Amino acid sequence: MKTRFEFNKIHGFKDFLSELEKRNELIRIRKPVDPKFELAAIVCKLDRGKAVLFESVKNSKIKVAANVLGTRNRIALAINSKNENLIQDKIKDAIKNNSEIINTNDNNKWEKNSTNLFDLPIVTHFEKDSGAYITSSLVIAKDKETGNQNLSTHRLLRLDKRRMVIRMVEGRHLHKCFTSSKEHGEDLPVSIIIGAHPAISVAAAYQAPYGENELKIANSLMGNSLTLTKSPSTGLYVPRNSEILMEGRILVDETAEEQMVEMLRTYDIKRRQPIFELEKIYLTSDPVYHDILPGYGEHRLLMGLPIESKLLHSVKDVVSGTKAVHLTDGGSNWLVGVIQIRKKLEGEPKNAIVAAFAAHPSLKMAIVVDDDIDPTNPTEVEYAISTRCQADRDLLIVSNSKGSSLDPSSDQNNLITTKIGIDATASLLKSKDRFEIGKIAGVGKITLYDYL
Repeated sequence: MKTRFEFNKIHGFKDFLSELEKRNELIRIRKPVDPKFELAAIVCKLDRGKAVLFESVKNSKIKVAANVLGTRNRIALAINSKNENLIQDKIKDAIKNNSEIINTNDNNKWEKNSTNLFDLPIVTHFEKDSGAYITSSLVIAKDKETGNQNLSTHRLLRLDKRRMVIRMVEGRHLHKCFTSSKEHGEDLPVSIIIGAHPAISVAAAYQAPYGENELKIANSLMGNSLTLTKSPSTGLYVPRNSEILMEGRILVDETAEEQMVEMLRTYDIKRRQPIFELEKIYLTSDPVYHDILPGYGEHRLLMGLPIESKLLHSVKDVVSGTKAVHLTDGGSNWLVGVIQIRKKLEGEPKNAIVAAFAAHPSLKMAIVVDDDIDPTNPTEVEYAISTRCQADRDLLIVSNSKGSSLDPSSDQNNLITTKIGIDATASLLKSKDRFEIGKIAGVGKITLYDYL
């Protein structure tokens, strides 16, 4: 099986899907599927499995792809990483070594256009969602003060054929661009992409410093092959070879209430959010719409893996023996992290815990294990806690700390939570022999088939 993409052949979303099909990583569903609940129910059954292409979506002429980046291996393929264990380093290198992008005024292959949001196969995912949400939208905006472009992922709730509610987290970069426009009494022009090269989705999920152009990170992940073109109306630079482009404005003086399922798979609190008003939709001749099922593998991995990279290198700056960081599935790839270190001194695990909480404020639990424990294996992590941790000295409780608004047990309005750190490393004050895990000589050479 091939392990790497040839990026000169993978220009966009459809190319990536074709590559997945060659690798037997994509299935096609030709039976007509309802975008209200039925499509989401099928994707739910495929969670952490193959990608899926729905070729017939009711009330739409557009195909829908889902679960595209639903495994770590497919994300590794998308960013040209040798394997899933090197994703964190690949992202770090892309951030450090990002370069200028080729801008072109050549038109994308957009051959059709529309002014009606109901022409898109927007999916209704959950029973109590406020309606049909676009979940994969990549929003490009420009800060009025600095002139810097920003790329980020936001969900949009369809209200009617021209208006959508856009979810923006206060303090994040798009909200800062919006606030800057609002202070000048102006709506914020935005270009929104659906169906881009998946490396662009990975870059959009990274929480880069304000002013950093995430498209440069995407360019690096794509082997410097990304080219941009001017969005027809807004003048913003957007990725070429994108399936769907929406242009419009985020209105400074209008909001609406919305509620949706978040990455913890719980309903977020109801919020009043700004309105996006559509000007025009541009589409390729045979577009594929990308849907991400909230709270399931693709959503969690897209959000969590860039944060894993950030955590690994932030903690390593404090504890040099840090080997790996894993955001657990049980913690929704967001709230619980396991940090693997080669411990040299007592006290290092607590330093690692503090560094992790500082690097990722949404982190609620940090567990530090030795380098003989696999941080991705929950049984081994629980074993480390049960055999190497003493609660009276190895727990760190941080009360009244900034946390995630998604955690339903926290003070969601004020973003206050209590965090816990667990030092599950073996004490250096005891002989290593007391903690050594027994090994059987030659076990790696044994194949059961030879004996059965």
